[in-house]
This record gives sequence, structure tokens and C-alpha cells, in this order.
Amino acid sequence: QVQLAESGGGLVQAGGSLRLSCARSGGTISLSTMGWFRQAPGKEREFVAAITWSVNTYYADSVKGRFTVSRDNAKNTIYLQMNSLKPEDTAVYYCAADPQRSVIEAEYIYWGQGTQVTVSS
Repeated sequence: QVQLAESGGGLVQAGGSLRLSCARSGGTISLSTMGWFRQAPGKEREFVAAITWSVNTYYADSVKGRFTVSRDNAKNTIYLQMNSLKPEDTAVYYCAADPQRSVIEAEYIYWGQGTQVTVSS
């Protein structure tokens, strides 16, 4: 059974940084494509970043140059380093594994519970 556990969210001032972690149990991330999505109040869940089994990375235009997705195979964990945070980055961030379609579509098989990121102005 696959489980994803996010951590690292919190409250930060605009311009600050946070690093989110997503630990996977059940299955290995080195053979998986994993993604980060976020959902702000009243908005649809949107793609943020993804890292494939072949270590290709993808980013939403809104975070390109500020966010970096990476993985540590030994820890079976992926990360989302978020720099230069803006108030509009405020959302619940979700980790996802094994997309059923393209990496940017929110049709992954497995999802974490989410972690809140709040950026104050």
C-alpha cells in the first residue's frame, strides 16, 4: 500500500523560503513520477512541479525560477524547495505519485494529505 506523507509547511513572510518534503512508503520513488500540486481557497487544484523516474523536471510557469523539485532515493523522499515566496503562493500543497495521464494533470493515483503554506505580505 502506497502512502505519501508531506511535511515542511508553515507561515513565512514574503520573500522567504520553505522546503517541503514528501516521504513515500510502498514502492520506490526512483521508479516513479511524482508531483507537487497546490490548492488555494476557492480555487481548483493546480500543478506546481513534477520529477519523473528519469529525473526530468517540470514546473508551472508561476513558480519557474523560484521553486526546485528534487529527490533523495535513499530516503525515498522528494522535496520542493520554495524560494522568493509570494502571498499568492499561499495554499495547501499536495504530493502525488504515479500519474495516470500527463504529469501536469491532477490525475495521479496516490495523494498525500497536504501541508499548509501561508505567505504573509
